[in-house]
Amino acid sequence: MMTLPWLDLPLVWAGLLAFAVLAYVVMDGFDLGTGILFAVERGEEDRDVMVNTVAPVWDGNETWLVLGGGGLLAVFPLAYAIIMPALYPTIIAMLLALVFRGVAFEFRFRAITRRARRAWDFAFFGGSVVAALSQGLTLGGLLQGIKVANRAYAGGWWDWLRPFTVLCGISVVVGYALLGACWLVWRTEGDLQARCRRQAATLGIATLALIGVVSLWTPLLNPVFAERWFGWPGIALTAPVPILVLLLAGTFWRGIVLKHHLTPFLCALGIFGLCFVGLGISIFPNIVPPDISIYAAAAPPQSQAFLLVGAVVLIPMILIYTGFAYYVFRGKVVAGTTYH
Repeated sequence: MMTLPWLDLPLVWAGLLAFAVLAYVVMDGFDLGTGILFAVERGEEDRDVMVNTVAPVWDGNETWLVLGGGGLLAVFPLAYAIIMPALYPTIIAMLLALVFRGVAFEFRFRAITRRARRAWDFAFFGGSVVAALSQGLTLGGLLQGIKVANRAYAGGWWDWLRPFTVLCGISVVVGYALLGACWLVWRTEGDLQARCRRQAATLGIATLALIGVVSLWTPLLNPVFAERWFGWPGIALTAPVPILVLLLAGTFWRGIVLKHHLTPFLCALGIFGLCFVGLGISIFPNIVPPDISIYAAAAPPQSQAFLLVGAVVLIPMILIYTGFAYYVFRGKVVAGTTYH
């Protein structure tokens, strides 16, 4: 098959997979965040409203996770072969939590007794927390670096468990809760919306504080990270990222104070996007820090070109049906809505 020599295929695929991961984070993030907020929402009717805001889209959001994982296996098989054994505990925990959470999502509406409904509500909350925590631990484990020898993982079962990874896990849980609160501010009304607005304000402060701590800690993990963030000319590229985060934080707070419905959610998404950009700046062109680059981990050019044809068709289709689903189920969700 033609290899498209004029196209930097590993770079194109790295961009596509990065887009898939970011799409999953921002879409399933508010979905998981809605479940996390079950911890502070006691009213059964309001919990039903919270679930029904995500009912039409939650399973479609996870399409991006499948695309990202499948794409990593197909296009960067060496990275997949190293990352999976290094982070098996966190990845398996995430997948099991997502499955358990999906079961709870469906069964909570079919529970006959009040006690059973509460049990499934707790399962929905627990699955959301574990999934978010596992994703943060996975991110932290990747950022802190993976031991590689002879093109294979050379570390132990618990190498991923470090203070930095725990901090990343907590940060993702709090950040997802912020996305969930902002989503509910946009999609609900009345007392539930007012409570979510107050929660969003508190979670916004906590998220920004955690972003600051993680951002200061990350350059200490690797001299290359430190050089890119604080050395010249790297600082000229990286300096706009924290500045833009602060600008979005100011806009977010203004939206909260003025009781805007959509502005806090858009700002929270923007902050997550900028954090993702910062992550890319830190590790690029590596896909397995500190040493395995996208070029070293890539599949043969023929395989990449063949798969790219499918991606060119598949990704627009996913974007179209996702956009259509969000358009159809736009607007406020009120008590008595039965999307489930």
